Amino acid sequence: MNHHRDQVSGVRGQRARVWVPHPRRVFVFVPRVGAFDRERNIFVLVGLAVLLLVAGCRQDMQHQPRMYPQRGTDFFADHRGARPQVLDTVARGQLHDDSYFYTGVVQGPNGYRQELNVMPFPVTMEVLKRGQERFNVYCTPCHSRVGNGLGEIVQRGYKPAANYHDQVHLSQPISHYFYVMTHGYGAMPDYSAQLAPADRWAVAAYIRALQLSQAATINDVPAGVTVQDLDEIAHEKNLPAAFAEPWPRPTTAVYANPIPSEGTPAMAPAETAPPAIKIPLSKTTGK
Repeated sequence: MNHHRDQVSGVRGQRARVWVPHPRRVFVFVPRVGAFDRERNIFVLVGLAVLLLVAGCRQDMQHQPRMYPQRGTDFFADHRGARPQVLDTVARGQLHDDSYFYTGVVQGPNGYRQELNVMPFPVTMEVLKRGQERFNVYCTPCHSRVGNGLGEIVQRGYKPAANYHDQVHLSQPISHYFYVMTHGYGAMPDYSAQLAPADRWAVAAYIRALQLSQAATINDVPAGVTVQDLDEIAHEKNLPAAFAEPWPRPTTAVYANPIPSEGTPAMAPAETAPPAIKIPLSKTTGK
C-alpha cells in the first residue's frame, strides 16, 4: 500500500518531502539552491575573510611618535621639530672658496670693499662669445647692442641707462660691472638670478670689448685689414644717412624727478657709503 510522509532532511536545514511508493524504494526530493543564495554565501565568506585580515593588522608604524613638518615638539629643549644647521656647514657645490669670483670685490686697505680691473679666469674668444650672447639677451633692452644706454625701452620712456663709453664708465674697473649685475645699481635691478657668476664675468669682459671697439683708432687695426667707413657701409646697404650718425637721446626718456631711493638715472643709488666689511682672502687676487 503506497503512502506519503514528511521527514526532515539534513540538507541545508530545509524540509524535504519523502515519497515512498514502494516498501523497497525511497525517493528524496531536495529543493535546488538558487543563484541568489550562492552569491550571498560567497559574499559572507569574503566578508569574514576581510574581517579576519583587518583584525590581524597592527597600527604601530602608523601611530608611532614622529616629527611633523612646521610643528613644535616637546622632544627638544627649544621645542622646534626642525633642527638648525650645524655651524659653518656648506652645501655641496656651494663652497665659494674664491670670494673674488663670487663677489667681484676684495678687502680694501681702508676696510671697505674694493673693485679690481682683474678677471678671475682667462678671457678667450669663447668667453667673449658667451658674454655677447648673454649681453644681447639681458642688457640690450636698456643699454643697446653697442652699450650707449639708448636701448629700446629707454626710447619708450624708461629711465636712461648707463653709457659704457663716457669717461666715468671707461675708468671703472671690470669687476664693477660684475658687482652691478650681482646687486643692481640705481634704477637697474640685479641680474644674479638670470646670470650665473661665470656668465656675469663673461658679460663684463664683453662690455670691456665694446668699450675698446667704440674707441678704437686706425692704429688699433691689424696690418693688412681694410677699414671701411660707416657712411660707405650705410650707402652700400641702402640705409639712411642717419645710420652712421650718433644716436640722439629720445625726448621720451625720463630725466626729471628721480626717485630718491633709486638715485639719479644711470648713476649710483642715493645712499650713504656702505659700512666696512670683512671679505675672505681670494685665490684669484691673493688679497
